[in-house]
Amino acid sequence: MPESMMPEPDDTENGQIQQEILMGRQFSLAEVIGRECGSFLKGESPIPKLLQAKAEINLYIDRNLTDSSGVLKAVLQTLVAIDEVDLRCHLNAPLDALRVFLEGLVRNPELLYEFVKQVDVRWGQIYGERPYFQQPGQLPHPEDEYTHESVYQQIVELLGSIPINDPMGE
Repeated sequence: MPESMMPEPDDTENGQIQQEILMGRQFSLAEVIGRECGSFLKGESPIPKLLQAKAEINLYIDRNLTDSSGVLKAVLQTLVAIDEVDLRCHLNAPLDALRVFLEGLVRNPELLYEFVKQVDVRWGQIYGERPYFQQPGQLPHPEDEYTHESVYQQIVELLGSIPINDPMGE
């Protein structure tokens, strides 16, 4: 190894051992880069924060939403995957983003009806049957698994299960 690339002498035992190891090695650009960048991700996950947040939300949905056929879970998880659940302001507390999204569904009947329609469409795709589309103000079809009321109740239950993030630690 060229003398200019040798690490500075270190008084500690680790430094001396490291120097002895490096003495017999051939110079390699890859090794120098590896040594210099070895601590680049130290303490950080190599998985981007956005993917970590999406995974946390999807795991939470999977574990906390009661959904016998799994279609409602699948639609919610798809919306998380395609960024319909806005995570930009909630990367450190992704369940807060889920809470905001679900509160929007609960508070806005038009959004809820459109969401239920998406669930019905997915149900029809999965089961190869024509879905039952409940119209606002109409009674649901007796065989409709995902009515406005049933989806509303499931969302309210999921919403109630999300722990409140207290940024002040109180």
